[in-house]
Amino acid sequence: MQQDHNSSSDPQSIFDKDSKYVMQTYGRQPIVLESGKGSLVYDTEGREYVDCVAGIAVNNVGHCHPRLVEALKKQAEKLIHVSNLYYTEPQAELAEQLVDVTGMERVFFCNSGTEAVEAAMKLARVTTKKTDFVAVEHSFHGRTMGALSLTYKDMYRAPFKPLVQEEKFVPFNDAQAVSDAITTNTAAVIVEPIQGEGGINVPSEGYLKEVRKICDENETLLIFDEVQTGFGRTGTWFCKEHFGVEPDIMTMAKAIGGGFPMGAIAARDGISFGRGEHAATFGGGPLACAAALASIDIIRDEKLVQRSKEMGEYFRKELSRLSTDGLVEVRGKGLMLGVQFDRKCADLVDYGRKNGILLNCTSETVLRIAPPLVITKEEIDRVVNVLEQA
Repeated sequence: MQQDHNSSSDPQSIFDKDSKYVMQTYGRQPIVLESGKGSLVYDTEGREYVDCVAGIAVNNVGHCHPRLVEALKKQAEKLIHVSNLYYTEPQAELAEQLVDVTGMERVFFCNSGTEAVEAAMKLARVTTKKTDFVAVEHSFHGRTMGALSLTYKDMYRAPFKPLVQEEKFVPFNDAQAVSDAITTNTAAVIVEPIQGEGGINVPSEGYLKEVRKICDENETLLIFDEVQTGFGRTGTWFCKEHFGVEPDIMTMAKAIGGGFPMGAIAARDGISFGRGEHAATFGGGPLACAAALASIDIIRDEKLVQRSKEMGEYFRKELSRLSTDGLVEVRGKGLMLGVQFDRKCADLVDYGRKNGILLNCTSETVLRIAPPLVITKEEIDRVVNVLEQA
């Protein structure tokens, strides 16, 4: 189905402007997206795509959900920004809602996933009076200088050395390696419950429980990075629920605002910043909080956590049936899926785009599938059919 578009923008002129005026840090696909609804997006030439990227696991409630749009409009007409020198009702309400859905005690608001990781690092240091961290191989925690210290891939790290500090990286899914790496100066161990950028890597059942035990025995905090896995993405509100493990601190961003930029951390009882120990000018602003409140309501009311679980199982089953040459494995939980190939998968991304499907490689050989949680079976079938043709 095609949408009507009034845009007269020539894609090439937009490519040229971007090339001339924007720092070239991204490897962009050669289309200009203009609008979206649900799991579908449209470019300036009217072509329709099933979006299996969702802004990189951001648009969980779908593109331009009417309730989210209305919440933003309504709040923008009242108050767009004030300093955190003052209280606002949306921020207090959202804090209460996040405590409810996370099971944690208190929250701090920021603007992105990498900011949330920076906040978690500071909170771990000020709480423990220790300075070091243990991270996991193939992790991704952000690109600012502190978070970059916890991000594994050398291509992200090497140009910016020396970093704030050099952290220890241990193999994923190896609890004994975590134990061996902890010292008396380790403030926290940080781990993604399912690794996203590293290739949709799912740990074995007992791994996170053992890491929790090791942290407790060493008086070391445990941080879960739920930036990509949160808000229904894996078929539970947060991925930690799959493994029955509670962290001391957890980071959130991406889907928290339904597409509006926002980040946050949550911490258990007894762990909190004091007056003046951290701050963010735009953190927890009225617009962001209104968006997040609407997004949480939509996830609840439309049962998107359960939908993620059901559609994820259907998607995984259909993908596993593919007779595609070179397909090694389909893994993940909910609508956070990785399709592992024995060769580079960039050609599949190009083929998908040319045939109405937006896809993303999260490593050279792993196709990441993370559509809006509102995706339908019919749209999933379209994706699988295109991959089969490829």
